[in-house]
Amino acid sequence: MNDMVLQKLEGGLLTITMNRPERKNALNPDMVAGLVEAARRAADDPEVRAVLFKGAGGSFCVGGDVKSMAAGRAPLPFEVKMANLRRGMEVSRILHQMPKPVVAQLDGAAAGAGLSMALSCDLRIASESCKITTAFAKVGFSGDYGGTYFLTQLLGSARARELYLMSPVLSAKEAYAIGMVTKVVPDAEIDAAAHELALSLAQGPSIALGFIKRNINNAEHLALEDCFDGEAIHHTRCSDTEDHKEAAKAFVEKRKPTFKGA
Repeated sequence: MNDMVLQKLEGGLLTITMNRPERKNALNPDMVAGLVEAARRAADDPEVRAVLFKGAGGSFCVGGDVKSMAAGRAPLPFEVKMANLRRGMEVSRILHQMPKPVVAQLDGAAAGAGLSMALSCDLRIASESCKITTAFAKVGFSGDYGGTYFLTQLLGSARARELYLMSPVLSAKEAYAIGMVTKVVPDAEIDAAAHELALSLAQGPSIALGFIKRNINNAEHLALEDCFDGEAIHHTRCSDTEDHKEAAKAFVEKRKPTFKGA
């Protein structure tokens, strides 16, 4: 197990924790490899019904380890550097596409590739003191880990241009006001609030939630007729699930349904 990326599965919820608190969870090759492995496990393990993605030590992730980048190591060939980066960026693709809801817990700072990974998640809950920024332009980079894609899809190209070209540092409340985060809570409540939200998704109708996520992902690139076809297929499949039958029965009986992800 990679000790820079911790994994804990409980009650269908897989908590993935970036664990370099002394560096505010800045990404290095070992952490990136651990994140890709953890994301693949989350996608493939049938016991995992939802994911909570967070950082240790009161910070989410400040992006790439700039201090390490500036250490003067022997340069790698362009093709090798690009292949290494592309391999690491898979974490964002997997989190975005897996048929399971993913919640990012943002506290301390979410910057650069850290913000990109958070944007790949379905929901983002932030602490009041969290600082959020694209950061790339300030260190001479154009962006990676899918941030330009996710931010453009989320907020539109005009806002994405502003946030990437000017690279302002946003407070959590400012990020909430423009729709970048889902919810803002007091610092002392972030751990409990993020866990409660993610666990509620893990206890939900997993098949339906997966299809909801796929429908929304389809809407990012498919034509209207194709999206209609997808909705019809997924809705029909949901109608045969035990979770749907349980929900219908609970509605009639005026009680809260108990979902089993089946």
